[in-house]
Amino acid sequence: MARKIIPFTKPRCPGIFCEASTRILKEAAQDGVKTYVQRMEERAIQPCLFGQGGTCCRNCSFGPCMMIEDVPESIGICGATPATVAARNFCRMVACGSAAHMDHGRETALTFLAAAKGEAPFEIKDEKKLHFLAELYKVKTEGRSKEDIAIELGEKVLAEFGQQEGALVMTTRAPTKRQELWKKLGVIPRGVDREVVEIMHRTHMGTDQDYRSLIFQATRCALADGWGASMIASELQDILFGTPVPLRAVVNLGALSEDHVNIVIHGHEPQMPEAMAMVAQDPEIVAAAQEVGAKGINLAGVCCSGNEVLMRHGIAIAGSFIQQEVVLATGAIEAMVVDVQCVMQGLAEVAKCFHTELITTSSRAMIEGATHIEFDHHRALEIARDITLRAIGKFKQRRRVHIPDRKMDVVAGFSHETINHILGGAFRASYRPLNDNIINGRIRGVGAVVGCDSCWVESGRVHTTVVQELIANNVLVLVTGCAATACGREGFLRPEAAELAGPGLREVCETVGMPPVLHMGSCVDNSRILIAATEIVKEGGLGDDISQIPTAGCAPEWMSEKAIAIGQYFVASGAFVVFGRTFPTTGSKVVTDFLFREIEELYGGLWAVESEPTKMAQMMIEHIERKREALGIQEKKERILFDMAMRREL
Repeated sequence: MARKIIPFTKPRCPGIFCEASTRILKEAAQDGVKTYVQRMEERAIQPCLFGQGGTCCRNCSFGPCMMIEDVPESIGICGATPATVAARNFCRMVACGSAAHMDHGRETALTFLAAAKGEAPFEIKDEKKLHFLAELYKVKTEGRSKEDIAIELGEKVLAEFGQQEGALVMTTRAPTKRQELWKKLGVIPRGVDREVVEIMHRTHMGTDQDYRSLIFQATRCALADGWGASMIASELQDILFGTPVPLRAVVNLGALSEDHVNIVIHGHEPQMPEAMAMVAQDPEIVAAAQEVGAKGINLAGVCCSGNEVLMRHGIAIAGSFIQQEVVLATGAIEAMVVDVQCVMQGLAEVAKCFHTELITTSSRAMIEGATHIEFDHHRALEIARDITLRAIGKFKQRRRVHIPDRKMDVVAGFSHETINHILGGAFRASYRPLNDNIINGRIRGVGAVVGCDSCWVESGRVHTTVVQELIANNVLVLVTGCAATACGREGFLRPEAAELAGPGLREVCETVGMPPVLHMGSCVDNSRILIAATEIVKEGGLGDDISQIPTAGCAPEWMSEKAIAIGQYFVASGAFVVFGRTFPTTGSKVVTDFLFREIEELYGGLWAVESEPTKMAQMMIEHIERKREALGIQEKKERILFDMAMRREL
């Protein structure tokens, strides 16, 4: 029976800024496959303005109470004001976003500890970072095996998740001035999980009813994410799976293979993807694939699981968050293996239209209609092997396959350690060349472009427009998550992209051999940007706190609650953060004014929102220039060739 042809596009559904994805979506619609495009078309109403602006309260059975600020009668039945409600909703978004990274960090710590005890099939790959963290956590290393060191470190890290008093160890990595400010304001997180619990308590009906007090706890919770769980996750993953170094790979749908068994890994926790990468090259697995007519196993990533294996193994990324259903609609996927966060429930329905098996692997994230094979880090390789064999069994069931001939080379893997090394070399690793080029004006500053991609804009175009404007104005750009994938599709993650940069940035990039846009990992790896900013401060010449250096960040197409948590920990760290299209407190002018203006007096950082990408980039550039002026380095300095006397004096 022929499937019903579904309308593909109307003005209210912008689609993806990617020709290959658009073509697949149109063909899928012709075959009756329903994706996010059709679900948007079928929605009878636009997003709720009360909910979008944060002034709808449903925290008790009196409501929901919808409110309009400055209308005296427009308050909750309990008397809650729009400012209180908007602050509560903002806090709950921070709590949920933080909790996602906290669970990720906990799972990483548990795997790390099991591996150290020989109970999981992973090994310690970065001993240098192991010793660095051991020193940070006051773990003795002399005369001990790396496994013994890792066991004690893992136990100390895990203890921080349930810690009730004190301070998280990772916060001591922040600039001294920033630590003093946090201590003065009382926002240093006491434990990882504690801060989420306190937010949920404070936002319960009839508890904390002052928006400033509520935002105070949102800040402490966000810091427990950025300078706690996320940093723990990134660092332990590096020790266990290897600290990323620059490598070449490809992104986009052309990374899929017509003559291989295609297995897509999607989600956020890297343990399962690492096991899949280990199993995919096993001779017995390759032989099993060949028996069904395939040449082997082709692993491809989606979303942040893709970023994890991209930067450590060079495994291609087939798509970003918004492309996940598009990847299935190629008809070339034998299995999509998912864990947690950013996984669309609609995948189950799309998979039914093809031979694809959708497999969930986390006890915390199941989908009706999917096969559940629970991951256990103690049996990681066994489970990965079973999943791979299931995928091989699907290969002969393929029907229509259409893989667009579209892929782009990228260079990924720019960890903090990598940046340090490529700038100064093995013996003089240092941020000094970066600081010097910011001071002399060749690089005007550093911009971070991070976050999800969205169905409400022409996805990918906003990211790439912002990035192109920044690099053209000599701003070095750091990218993570799906923003990185979008930039990769457009060719910005290659050294050749230096041609699009301003003359100063181009000169630096061509000298070092690096792209003007540096891929720094998944969304949990935004903590790497915090460390990079701290290293710039420590190197000297650009102030003594993150709030003083010429930097700015943005999440142009943000979607998830994690983005709010990430933005808040950057603001609390002293950064200027711009979000695109909408912001969750705009229904309350009082709370929005606090976050967009007053909060700068407390933390030196602040929020902003802007829909138009060129204007967003200009806001970031203007902020960077204001910071340069405050430092007295607003003018570009000409290069001086030092003679011997000048060198001696220096």
